[in-house]
Amino acid sequence: MSYRVKRDIKIPLRDEVLLSADHYQPEEQGVYPAIVVRTPYGKTREQQHLQGEYFTEHGYHVINVDVRGRGDSEGEFVPYRNDGVDGYDVIEWVANQTWCDGNVGTLGGSYLGRIQWLTALEQPPSLKAMVPLVTPSDPFVEWPTGLPNPMHICWLYMTRGRVMQNINLVDWQKVYWTLPYVDMDLPTGWYSEQWREEIEHPYFDDYWKHIAYQHRFDEIDVPVLNISGWYDDEQIGTPLNYQGMVEAGKSDQHLLMGPWPHQLNKSTKLGDLDFGEESLINMNDYQRSFFDYYLKGIDQGFTKKEPVEIFVMGENKWRQEKKWPLPNTKWTKFYLHSGGKANSRFGDGVLSTSDPAKSVADYDQYVYDPANPVPFITEMVSHQIGGPDDYSSIERRDDVLVYTSDVLEDDLEVTGPVKANLFVSTDAKDTDFTVKLLDVRKSGFAQRLTDGLVRGRFRNGTDKPELMTPGEVYEVEVDCWNTSHIFKKGHQIRIEIASSAFPKYDRNLNTGDELGKATEMKVANQTVYHSEQYPSSVVLPIIKR
Repeated sequence: MSYRVKRDIKIPLRDEVLLSADHYQPEEQGVYPAIVVRTPYGKTREQQHLQGEYFTEHGYHVINVDVRGRGDSEGEFVPYRNDGVDGYDVIEWVANQTWCDGNVGTLGGSYLGRIQWLTALEQPPSLKAMVPLVTPSDPFVEWPTGLPNPMHICWLYMTRGRVMQNINLVDWQKVYWTLPYVDMDLPTGWYSEQWREEIEHPYFDDYWKHIAYQHRFDEIDVPVLNISGWYDDEQIGTPLNYQGMVEAGKSDQHLLMGPWPHQLNKSTKLGDLDFGEESLINMNDYQRSFFDYYLKGIDQGFTKKEPVEIFVMGENKWRQEKKWPLPNTKWTKFYLHSGGKANSRFGDGVLSTSDPAKSVADYDQYVYDPANPVPFITEMVSHQIGGPDDYSSIERRDDVLVYTSDVLEDDLEVTGPVKANLFVSTDAKDTDFTVKLLDVRKSGFAQRLTDGLVRGRFRNGTDKPELMTPGEVYEVEVDCWNTSHIFKKGHQIRIEIASSAFPKYDRNLNTGDELGKATEMKVANQTVYHSEQYPSSVVLPIIKR
């Protein structure tokens, strides 16, 4: 089906602001469903154009819209603050045009994904289906430190003004070391009111609740195709959204997880790994089969799929499942053991399912110096934070505790959420604990699978800050997100514990001072316990094969 494009059409909002949109429409006369794509990154990007072409050629109107204050749209851009109400107005305006049959779907990734959820909370009657990809979570889910992660300043810089800015002009590594944290905008040559406003709200208060959606799934009732990758740096939100909607009793929920970074489905390779030709799918066709069913009532085989489709790394194959987490999951505790010297990969840390009372020593200790944080391997810009990187060199440090299993005698599948329960103490008023899950190959390559962090003052939640008492033992839970991976025979399972992962997360200065405003640092002496009384463990979702 041939198509034509109308550029820069104006969509009026309730406050009389006009948004600019490009309308891709079939040449063939008739009314069709519409797909709305709203973006702060420019409606004329090649990706938007190719999507517009594809769906229009298959019998859809596609409306690519610059969000408020970006591109050719009027108004002021304040991330997420207006996007729910604006989305309602755009969808209903589109649905009421003579060329639309009244059925509207939404599509887009990252920022474009989250604003679909914010729009769904407004309950536009014509919204019949959503495809949010690589969707950011609520505040403090991805960055549980009370502060936006350092690379967020890169994103704010990139989206300042009306057009995309050249982030390659800035020395981001220098920027991320800035103290106080609130001044991290200044080395970029730019003063960011948005950055500073966010720093003023280090707790989950009403400021953040206004743009939160993950506690409100009961207010949303629309079919959703959730899509992300195991190495998406915002991965945690997508399985949470699928699971949350299902637990809220919502039908027609779907989940697709591939071996991809934030830029989905672009290459079979990620870092040093090649996941094979099967790892790439025809994403347009996959999404169209969803829209065809929910917007047109045409089943191209979509209903023959199970609601969950995952790519199992290590085996490098796709698999369909009925639920997430998988119904046959065996939640297995792997306990920490050592002779008291688990520091670095040259230490004596052991990971096993054995009784923690059998550990030779009751604890391990290390020193965390925020002036010399443990590196998190990543490029310095916000496009992608980390990947399946080799952490064997990082594990040479004595401020990294390393616990490694015996060599596996058989393949072992780990698919699902990964959580650690640690018993810890510190001589600081506030500090962090990080946990990383890795696959150690025979060569010694230690592949990061997934990781997480807990900030001491937020051990009871980001809405319940409470400083730590030096010397007191606390049980803390570390959410290490999700994975689907087969540890091959001859490999080993490894856990790293540290107190920093920089620059993925901001450095805890250990003083307990006001977040984002301090410059003084304190060296913290950390203790991780593993005894009968304090059985620290990581819980792995083992899948019987």
